[in-house]
Amino acid sequence: MNPILKLEHIQKYYGNKGNITKAIKDISFSVQTGEFLGIMGASGSGKTTLLNCISTIDTVSAGHIFLGGTDITEIKPNALARFRRENLGFVFQDFHLLDTLTISENIALALAINKTPARNVEPLISDMAAKLNISDILNKYPYQVSGGQKQRCACARAIINNPKLLLADEPTGALDSHSSQMLLSTIQSIHDRLGATILMVTHDAFTASYANRILFLKDGEIFTELCKGNDSRTAFFNKILNVLTIIGGGQSHVC
Repeated sequence: MNPILKLEHIQKYYGNKGNITKAIKDISFSVQTGEFLGIMGASGSGKTTLLNCISTIDTVSAGHIFLGGTDITEIKPNALARFRRENLGFVFQDFHLLDTLTISENIALALAINKTPARNVEPLISDMAAKLNISDILNKYPYQVSGGQKQRCACARAIINNPKLLLADEPTGALDSHSSQMLLSTIQSIHDRLGATILMVTHDAFTASYANRILFLKDGEIFTELCKGNDSRTAFFNKILNVLTIIGGGQSHVC
């Protein structure tokens, strides 16, 4: 099986010859279609830089990144925005919703940017809203709904164009524990029911326990990885905590 995402010896440097910071030293890994991969590591480990490189927000200093067979490190700058629209979905901890638009209109914005035919917009939104349990708030504005509902709207907007890869950057970072658990159930549903391929960066072991596999970064390199396999989420959570203790002194010190 060919991976949907493949990184080959990625390196990222900042600065000049006299003062070079190596944010990513030499990282290689693959993500299979339909996989749910988590990335964890202490502050400064390189996980945010890595996510930025995969999302084409930042450029790599060396190496290659392939998404769906396309070498994204070779895409011209003027074509990157279109590539992101057509291939990537994004879920952020701050929602990035427009308060002047209804929930339905926020989701529709992603379809409009991709020039979806107008006749298809409403059916697509209705179908996605039903899957994510937000049908009853489509006509409300973001300031009228809860944090968890906002995040489910953000998930709907991110996945409605069927992206090859869904990138989640600390998706539960701005939510309380109840809303976080609801969102994680939603993300798991997107993965299980819709077959979405998800790459999630998180500092939280409980959030990470929803993934199938986790890469732990340390000092710009892959320190180790964990696969959930047949473990329960509780058992996987405990294994994650053990690794975090080794690389960063425990969950509270990882971000």
